[in-house]
Amino acid sequence: MILKQGQIIGNRWHVVYPIKENPYAESYRVEDESGNPYFMKIYRLKNTPEKLIQQNAVNEIIWSVNIKHKNIISSIDNGAYSDDEGECRYLVANYFSGELLSELLQREGKLDPKTATKIFLEILQGLQYLHNKPGGCLHNDINPTNVMLSSKTGGTAELIDLGHASTCFMGNAPFDTADLDPRYASGQSFIGKYDERNDIFAATGVFYTMLTGRVPWDVEFTPAMTRKEKIKLVQKARSEQGEINVDEIEDEKLKNIIKRGLALGYNERYGRVEELLSDLIEGDDSEEAQEVRKKLTAMAKDEEDDDSFWDNVNPFDLGPGSDSSAEAKHAAETKADIDIKRGGGNGFADIAGMDELKEMLRKRVILILQDKELAEKYKLTPPNGMLLYGPPGCGKSFFAEKFAEETGFNFILVKASDLGSIYIHGSQGKIADLFKKAEENAPTVLCFDEFDAFVPHRGGENMDSNQAGEVNEFLSQLNNCSKRGIFVIATSNRPDKVDPAVLRTGRIDKQIYVPMPDLTARRLMFELYLKGRPCGEINSEELAKKAEGYVASDIAYVVNEAATIAAFNREDITQELLVKTIEGIKPSVNKDLLKEYEEMRDKMEGISRTNNLPRVGFT
Repeated sequence: MILKQGQIIGNRWHVVYPIKENPYAESYRVEDESGNPYFMKIYRLKNTPEKLIQQNAVNEIIWSVNIKHKNIISSIDNGAYSDDEGECRYLVANYFSGELLSELLQREGKLDPKTATKIFLEILQGLQYLHNKPGGCLHNDINPTNVMLSSKTGGTAELIDLGHASTCFMGNAPFDTADLDPRYASGQSFIGKYDERNDIFAATGVFYTMLTGRVPWDVEFTPAMTRKEKIKLVQKARSEQGEINVDEIEDEKLKNIIKRGLALGYNERYGRVEELLSDLIEGDDSEEAQEVRKKLTAMAKDEEDDDSFWDNVNPFDLGPGSDSSAEAKHAAETKADIDIKRGGGNGFADIAGMDELKEMLRKRVILILQDKELAEKYKLTPPNGMLLYGPPGCGKSFFAEKFAEETGFNFILVKASDLGSIYIHGSQGKIADLFKKAEENAPTVLCFDEFDAFVPHRGGENMDSNQAGEVNEFLSQLNNCSKRGIFVIATSNRPDKVDPAVLRTGRIDKQIYVPMPDLTARRLMFELYLKGRPCGEINSEELAKKAEGYVASDIAYVVNEAATIAAFNREDITQELLVKTIEGIKPSVNKDLLKEYEEMRDKMEGISRTNNLPRVGFT
């Protein structure tokens, strides 16, 4: 190995452990001075093929340092390093925070059209940025293992691995082609022609896989196959089957996009990303589509992707006599744009631990919600809602979703940004519309994530009249909303910031502390998160012991990180890899923070607890 664990590179980067290596390059997990994780790739120049180097600089590093886009992995630093074996060049990028698209597909099989289209659109925006760089830049290796769904940005798709990036060319590739996946490559690349159409073909192939759960033309490889053998197998399948089969895709627009994007004839395919994007949002006159359309136009002009659909709307034009389009936009800003997850799923079976809390809710809440005749017979008032609070990362929002599945109710997850508005009283209108839609789709579990952001204490110094109005609207809508078939679950890391009027009976009836997971819960979490992934022999009890003090999100991160490393190396997840990953990741809740939450719990419950009293949640 070029680097050693604990070594400091560039007076800044602390080497944690290696991830992957080949004859000329190695990758590592490194950390900065604050312990934040990053990805480092380092090239040994004397071993690096000449075609990967320009004037003593590595092509991948040249491309990476000049690319800044939300849908492409970001470069942080680069530099030179020397040892007794000679000169090296390194690149540091943001660490993989999330999961690979290939992992998601392996777990889910295929994705619903809405999710697949969202990811496809984000991939295309990254491609459009690359293709419109001065001189043009091709990715050349788009497939499900090179798409990261970033947890930092709520699952935003990012293109990773620019090791095959280049300008358009015809002839010998200026990169190593041995590790390219021919199933996502157009026929032109097999004869050495690489241009924008090849990237678009590959991206459309990924879209096809997301929609169907299968690789294009159903080609499967064996580990022992050479690249030449793989290409022959792909060519044979395409020759025998002809154009891609889209019969199982129901949406006609998506069918046509897949057929054109994966057309076997060079001139029959999309020539530019903009053409595909235009087709993808064609016929969609929603505000979201208009926002995307305007944003893509701006990206094509100046490579920026942060323009807002509302940038050119003047709120002062919304008075009497204003044009109808502005009025329509104002009206639209009082409508809540939400996704409703219909009843179904595994419910509490997907939750590791928390048995006492689950049993309490079955007896005191779910029974009354589900059995109306029993509630009527005993004259029981159906509960209105509950507040789940405690340290961050303990799975409060996830628990709320699984509660909805356990009851069979529909589920709506709401974040503060979903109810934001640029107009006076716009948010109040969205709050009212949200509860109206929940009632129309009753029975509904309405979950408010980070509830303190929705209903801050009205006595606070920074509270303005608009915010006070929003809290008042919440109070009005919460009043006995159970009679309208709505059960509210609020989650918060800071319940002390919630307006106390919200927490009285008839609004949020129950306040439940969700504590840190114990040993048994941590063991079950490891088993749950590892389920369905390619693993060697795993001792979950040992992992749980080593992960003392870790919350649910920490354990999920550990498993995803280990799975990412294993996926890059095309190998099983091992006990050794998981232990090494745990050792390289600090728990997100330290002892001082945990003490604060326990004191907060005592204050919320209004009692002085002792260790002999039972607790709700993990035991």
